[in-house]
Amino acid sequence: MVNEGGRTGDPAAWVVELSRGKLKTRVVKNNCNPEWNDELTLSIDDLNVPINLIVYDKDTFTADDKMGDAEIDIKPYIECLRMGLEKLPNGCVVKRVQPSRTNCLSDESCCVWNNGKIVQDMSLRLRNVECGEVVVQIEWIDLPGCKGLSNESLTANVA
Repeated sequence: MVNEGGRTGDPAAWVVELSRGKLKTRVVKNNCNPEWNDELTLSIDDLNVPINLIVYDKDTFTADDKMGDAEIDIKPYIECLRMGLEKLPNGCVVKRVQPSRTNCLSDESCCVWNNGKIVQDMSLRLRNVECGEVVVQIEWIDLPGCKGLSNESLTANVA
């Protein structure tokens, strides 16, 4: 990964920013192509607001350097959840989302029925960096005490 100044860095962690705060992955040290494989569970209040994802270069003695950012648009995924689908064969593609100027997708993203639920894998182009991508998967999870999709609140798992 190369940042705006042309320097390479060690992308150490990514942060998901929400209206209520931030969630962070663990730090991966000394790796220009890290794999986090972390699961972050977050609650979303406004389904029309994208999730902001920021990759930082973790510094020990100075402030962390921002290396790039992307937005996760969950609206296509929410549309699939609202279809109320049941008993589809595993691997059935429910919706295809194409990269465009209005999203950060670097490749086609599919909402897929898998083991009784819909998941969406996304390869996101990082902005404000010469090059870099982050791969995420979103999945609906019902948590006790959450309002649920019908009340415009979503709990998603971003891995």
